[in-house]
Amino acid sequence: MDYLPIFVNIKNQPCLIVGGGPVAARKADLFIKAGAIVTVVAPELKAEMKHHLAHGKIVWEIATFCADAMTHFPKPKYVISATDDEAVNQAVYRYCQNHDIPVNVADQTEFCDFILPAIVDRSPMTIAISTGGRSPVLARLMKARLETMIPSGFSRLADLVGRYRQKVKEAITDLDGRKAFWEELLEGAFIDKAVHGKFAEAEADLERKINQVAEQGQPLPEGEVYLIGAGPGDPDLMTFKALRLLQQADVILYDRLVAPEIIEMARREAERIYVGKKDKWHKVQQPDIGLMMVELAKQGKRVARLKGGDPYIFGRGAEEAEVLVSHGVSYQVVPGITAAAGCSMYAGFPLTHRDYSQSVSLVTGHQQAGAKGVDYGRLANSGDTMVFYMGVKNAPHIQAGLLEHGMPKETPVAVIEKGTTPEQKETYCTLETMAETIAQKNIKPPSLIIVGEVIKVRARLHPVLLASDGQSDSQVAV
Repeated sequence: MDYLPIFVNIKNQPCLIVGGGPVAARKADLFIKAGAIVTVVAPELKAEMKHHLAHGKIVWEIATFCADAMTHFPKPKYVISATDDEAVNQAVYRYCQNHDIPVNVADQTEFCDFILPAIVDRSPMTIAISTGGRSPVLARLMKARLETMIPSGFSRLADLVGRYRQKVKEAITDLDGRKAFWEELLEGAFIDKAVHGKFAEAEADLERKINQVAEQGQPLPEGEVYLIGAGPGDPDLMTFKALRLLQQADVILYDRLVAPEIIEMARREAERIYVGKKDKWHKVQQPDIGLMMVELAKQGKRVARLKGGDPYIFGRGAEEAEVLVSHGVSYQVVPGITAAAGCSMYAGFPLTHRDYSQSVSLVTGHQQAGAKGVDYGRLANSGDTMVFYMGVKNAPHIQAGLLEHGMPKETPVAVIEKGTTPEQKETYCTLETMAETIAQKNIKPPSLIIVGEVIKVRARLHPVLLASDGQSDSQVAV
């Protein structure tokens, strides 16, 4: 995080704008809306700033900025310089640095102590969007999207909730109880009534719920576990339901393969517990994870168990669900995009195609002790696209098993590392050279091995990309 987002109160505080053009006017407008006393220093004003002056919203000092002249003004809380004169902008920056005044030089982040975000204004609810000064246009695009998603009536909702905050605090002294009260209220019909202007009905619902709590007490929250598929890596592949439940959770248990950006989507105050596992090293043993979820749920907490990919595809989600059932704990399972679908798509080829493969086999390449071995004879003669999860270390065994049962040695293979993430890397080879290629390129988990003729479709869909890969594509028969 390049900048800490902070909302500051500048009501009736002196603030300074240097510049009289349209950019300066837009900056001044933000100060004005926040209730600041705004002084503008500029030799002349353009139309937008003249509008502010005509309505008595600014004080105009007719001058070019000069450090000596600043003694005539109260020390400003914040300063923005938005002129076309680089010398003036630099003079403003130096003055502010020498006098410990936060300053923003428009469109020059290297001369900014603070930056101004794009704002979705649903006062008293305010949403700020920033790209750290890298792309104001992108921030504005995000603002436009949020504007369409958040009705203007949310301002009325926030105002109503704010008026009752103290009353609820007096009725429910327990912090967790208050949180449960507001979350239950804001997930029901109350929110629609308030947003759409049915204030009397919304207020009556709120009063009725407060009275109910006063008479009967706030019911103890019921614990629940959410087994959430976080997808193969890209945070954008999370489902809406997964995001909603994640943001409701009190505790987050997350695996090694869950992207940090997904964990950050949780509520800030939610407890985060790492329970990741990798080969020969387990932060928390699998049986202990199940018991941890049970214990937390019995305490009335909502527990989000984040799993890479899909919980029920090599995610041991069913094992954890069995533990919850045996202890009478309520749970929900949220499917996620499994690595096979996500990685192949991001690599540019499908898993099925009418010309090559009409079926897919998902196979674990990591055999649990005592588990029945993979039926390579069936796979080799099935015509399936084969996707081996956790198979990098057992690649020689997988290769030998398929070749021994007659699979052609020139069958295309794709090995995809860190799939769907910005670090995704694809290596292409044939079944004959698969184990050797993985060893030579030192490919490490998390990686997925895909075996099948369907990989040839990539040449049709991405001929330019295929020609420029420079990895092992030349080994794929296309």
